[in-house]
Amino acid sequence: MSKLAGKQVLLIVSGGIAAFKALELIRLLRRQACAVSCVLTRNGAEFVTPLSLQALSESKVYTDLFSLTDESEMGHIQLSRSADLLVVVPASADLLARMAAGMADDLASTVLLATDKPVLVAPAMNVRMWLHAATQANMRLLQSRGIQVVGPDEGAMACNEFGPGRMSEPAAILSAIEALLAPDAVVASRPLEGRHALVTSGPTHEPIDPVRYIANRSSGRQGHAIAAELAALGARVTLVSGPVSVPDPAGANVVRVETAAEMLHACQAALPADIAVFAAAVADWRVANAAEGKIKKQPGVAAPNLELVPNPDILATIAATGPSRPRLVVGFAAETDDLMANAQSKLIRKNADWIVANDVSPSTGIMGGEENAVHIITASGVEDWPRVPKQQVARRLAQRIADWLR
Repeated sequence: MSKLAGKQVLLIVSGGIAAFKALELIRLLRRQACAVSCVLTRNGAEFVTPLSLQALSESKVYTDLFSLTDESEMGHIQLSRSADLLVVVPASADLLARMAAGMADDLASTVLLATDKPVLVAPAMNVRMWLHAATQANMRLLQSRGIQVVGPDEGAMACNEFGPGRMSEPAAILSAIEALLAPDAVVASRPLEGRHALVTSGPTHEPIDPVRYIANRSSGRQGHAIAAELAALGARVTLVSGPVSVPDPAGANVVRVETAAEMLHACQAALPADIAVFAAAVADWRVANAAEGKIKKQPGVAAPNLELVPNPDILATIAATGPSRPRLVVGFAAETDDLMANAQSKLIRKNADWIVANDVSPSTGIMGGEENAVHIITASGVEDWPRVPKQQVARRLAQRIADWLR
């Protein structure tokens, strides 16, 4: 039986281009035999129609606070309390602000103020709106009142900007709903309960001087997604992250570092661990003697020669045989040439159990992008996975790890 069978969700759709994702969320909920009713705001109706919501939810769509028929029995009170969970998808900056202020000037805000049930919001807005001090203050206030939040993710916006503020995908929102409405089922599906997972993510920044550094194009999306999925399966996750702009994954303890040396120290400090996944794109070299002051460009003076020395090999160090070695060590091989040969060589040289290999040639758009196509290299062979969003790669990898540990 579905985890959500017999549950009732009240879906509040506010204004924003991400409103179209509410349609897919309804499909996912109905597929699990979860009943869905919808409240559509006036601005939300600029992006999706009441007819679309009604056709997918198979239930009446509510839009008007002053409906003579609905309010004859105080419909906003009944709506707010008959559901098991209220979900706001998308949660616009305006609606979040009105929730924080306790306003009740339309049906959506009135229902949210009158409810005695849990509320989950999925924020979606322009990156500058999300990062604005007012929005961040509103979010802190709402969370202090018990409002649950999923996302936002980082990604390309409809406004052609890039950054945090993109609404979480419907599958991620569904997982958050399951965690709130079916905790017993979720616990039963947490095969990594009691396990400790160490994950590295993002780039490292190796200083040249106080204002310049050597780095790479890693966004941290894949490593952060893996940390989130391992946590969702019950693991206690330590995420050692280089400098990234993606949001911290839910359920992970995040340790922020800058350099490869700092990342290695943080990984060693996190041991012992049952699982170690090294998804970070660590700089192979660092400047031997970083300047203490800014290196100035001067007319007639040649550019400085930078002496590079190797960085510590984090994967090989942690994977070295010893009592503190994690039971499962997973490395990543990001290559532009001879992908499989290099990945198989790395599996042996680094003493890893698995290597997740991916082609990061510029034409693939994988490095810093939102999708990935990976190959799982083990001593017993190779698995080729299709190109999918990085969250799906992370979910499949986390489940494979759980199956292996079982």
